[in-house]
Amino acid sequence: MNSDQLQGKWKQMKGSIREHWGKLTDEDVDIINGQTSQLVGKIQERYGVAKEEARSQVEEWMHEHSQESELERRRAS
Repeated sequence: MNSDQLQGKWKQMKGSIREHWGKLTDEDVDIINGQTSQLVGKIQERYGVAKEEARSQVEEWMHEHSQESELERRRAS
């Protein structure tokens, strides 16, 4: 999953983001609105981690979800 895909699937992904990063509030998620840079910033703010650590977490999460999406597409075929 890349940044464009995140924006396109934002409504579907909001719950997963809240599960993964439980310190993010509903207001945070609304502010993020599918923007990767906003997600990274809010993770930094809520968890007190460096920008690169937050970016790494987001990239890992996006990679995991792209694999899940691919498996779902294969099952549906």
